[in-house]
Amino acid sequence: MYGDLRILTGTANPALAQQICEHLGCSLTNALTSEFSDGELRVEICDSVRGQDVFVVQPTCSPSNNNLMQLCLMLDALKRASAGRITAVIPYFGYARQDRKVSPRAPISAKLVSDFISSAGAQRVVTVDLHAGQIQGFFNCPVDNLFAAPVLLRHLSHLTGDLVMVSPDAGGVERARSFAKKVNAGLAIIDKRRDRPNQATATHVIGDVEGKIAILVDDMIDTAGTICAAANVLLENGASEVHACATHGVLSGPAIERLNEAPFKSVVVTDTIPLGTKLDQCNKIQVVSIAGLLAKSIRNIHDGSSVSALFN
Repeated sequence: MYGDLRILTGTANPALAQQICEHLGCSLTNALTSEFSDGELRVEICDSVRGQDVFVVQPTCSPSNNNLMQLCLMLDALKRASAGRITAVIPYFGYARQDRKVSPRAPISAKLVSDFISSAGAQRVVTVDLHAGQIQGFFNCPVDNLFAAPVLLRHLSHLTGDLVMVSPDAGGVERARSFAKKVNAGLAIIDKRRDRPNQATATHVIGDVEGKIAILVDDMIDTAGTICAAANVLLENGASEVHACATHGVLSGPAIERLNEAPFKSVVVTDTIPLGTKLDQCNKIQVVSIAGLLAKSIRNIHDGSSVSALFN
């Protein structure tokens, strides 16, 4: 049996960590995170964690390398401070799209990053909607890959009428099918061809969308090229209106400009990644909180009860 529950956070998404604490009825454990003048990161745990059950909330979003290094330093500090158990809560796991060799002399970056986190001291990992589920096997410790679908669907429950869930590419069909089953909606797929990284061209729709409310479902929105092209194709094929929902709002590069120009009624993402001023630049974006789901998983892990119940 481990000691008291402790929640720590780095600088990646402290607002989410604070919300998790509010759900759990506890306070954040103090940690010092800063930089030396040469850019090296400094981390220090300010309170005793000896024998305690510690959870570190830190997505590895932009700036990815800094946030990843900060996470690893915090894990190492906790290990050296004799924490009873150390769990890394990584709402958004960066490098997840680099999960295979795409050329003869390329690294498998997701595996290397997983090794970093395990070696640094993580004895368990909690994450949300991994880009590829098999990344769970890259870690040398238990991994709980939570699904944001219930949170997103609850927010979209005001949409009534003939709904169709749409996968923006063939790789996301299982995700879209899962959403469709939960709300008894139709299913469609966009045939997408990608010529180079971050550039995609949608061609046509597989499935019936005519006269229906189309909801594009994806795990993340990065440069938004994929879903914006898909939205136009859906309207060309007779959809009455188009919405989008995704767990992770990466929104890099020209994403905001593209979303503003695209024909979406709404674009729903969770708060796994802080959006900051991007919210002010696009009034279509709606953010729902994943804090309650993460808090439940943390509570269940701490109490030794089932986490798999949260997958349903």
